Amino acid sequence: MVSDYQVVVIGAGLGGVASAALLAKNGFKTLLLEQSDTVGGCCSTFENQGYRFDTGATMVMIREPLEAIFRRLGKEMGDFLKLIPCDPIYAVRAFDGTRFAVPADLDQASEMIASIAPEESNGWKEFARAGRELALRLGEIIGTPANSVSEVLRMQLRSPETFRYLLLSLRSAQGLTLRYLRNPVLQSIVAFQSYFAGAPPELGLGPSCFLVLSEHQGVYYPRGGMISVPASILKAAEEFNLEVALERKVERILLEGGRARGVLLEDGTEIIADIVVSNVNAKVTYLKMIGPENLPRWAVKAISSYQLAMAYPMVYLGLDAEPPLEAHHLISTASMERSNQVWNEYYKLGLIPPGDNWMLSWPTESDPSLAPEGHHILSFAWRGPAPYAPLGENWDRLRESLGDGAIRVLEREVMPDIRKHIEVVEVSTPLDFERRLLCPQGAVYGLFFDLFSAAMFRPHPRSRVVRNLYLAGASTCLGGGVPTALASGIIASDYIIRDYG
Repeated sequence: MVSDYQVVVIGAGLGGVASAALLAKNGFKTLLLEQSDTVGGCCSTFENQGYRFDTGATMVMIREPLEAIFRRLGKEMGDFLKLIPCDPIYAVRAFDGTRFAVPADLDQASEMIASIAPEESNGWKEFARAGRELALRLGEIIGTPANSVSEVLRMQLRSPETFRYLLLSLRSAQGLTLRYLRNPVLQSIVAFQSYFAGAPPELGLGPSCFLVLSEHQGVYYPRGGMISVPASILKAAEEFNLEVALERKVERILLEGGRARGVLLEDGTEIIADIVVSNVNAKVTYLKMIGPENLPRWAVKAISSYQLAMAYPMVYLGLDAEPPLEAHHLISTASMERSNQVWNEYYKLGLIPPGDNWMLSWPTESDPSLAPEGHHILSFAWRGPAPYAPLGENWDRLRESLGDGAIRVLEREVMPDIRKHIEVVEVSTPLDFERRLLCPQGAVYGLFFDLFSAAMFRPHPRSRVVRNLYLAGASTCLGGGVPTALASGIIASDYIIRDYG
């Protein structure tokens, strides 16, 4: 059977875009398929009445994977993508009423911390000293394969100091925070980072705490909205004859003799390829697109055992006035104990949490062109982590009340007269993320992330059970997020180039 393409990539999320672009650059005849009418997945942007809202992701940090992709494409990133620094990184409204903004410069941030919590000066310095090397090297680390014992050992031989950070993974984010910090407000800010990795402080991996230091390497917003990240990569890859087909939903991965041989589209079209890359959630890839009947029993048991990641409802607002905010991002933090309680007593029981931890993004602070002149956008991640099926409720019925509740919070915390300035309200629930992006149960972070579902314990980028099948995206490598998703595409393409180049 003659192949139509050497590689078919399923899904134009960041991992799929990165792998497709790099494979095309390396001479592979590549087709990138996307089920929606735009690229980017959770790192995308949509328009409503002249306002351009970001679907999920709100920032770029740890630039190394993104820069590496353009470098490998032989391009200058600045010719395709403009990243606007966010400084302050964010403003904080802590659970005890403390208010402050965090400057991008780490030394200035340390001085600010000393002013609000002088008793923590030494503890913060020790924390920063312990994690600064990881923060500096994190871009390199997440782009290095660690999907087997041999790969981990090679990483250790190449960079022996990373062994210390692997040992820190044996401690929880909560345990590592308590090791250095005693001030409850600082604890809440540091432990809050574990939710960015998809787990509460008591379950999150210890090194996730050091993400708060990685932010001081730079937090950026892409001009044109978050969709500019995947769109710029595809623009840079145009000369390499990469084909992109939107609104083409893949139903099945075709198999022949235990190896991937192409894909079957929803409309019945078969596309034959030598290699298939799936940027779709690994559970969907194996259990739906391949099917348990085509997998060994141990593989079905293994992939079924993974928990899906948490979901987060989003409320998007278009305003005809400027909000009185100090920074591009505003975070509200609960105490570390409360963050664990929300997970255990709400999320795990199928109840919608009260919204103690939340993040508000103000993208028009960095890029006014996203809204009509003089108008602004707010994107509010609230009432999370949220269950896919709230006990005794339905997200469609709750949509209006979710939006109204978010507005009440913003009236109290940000802008008392916000209602009279609202022109657009749009709400995305976990159901909407599932419908729009096909994220199972709205799990935008892919799979739950703890010690036993990280690195070599996560689904491998090179499938161990289906030959010629490779995986990218949030359910592989180091989980969800802009830099890790981009890195997953680099890793998947490197495996393919090594195997077939």
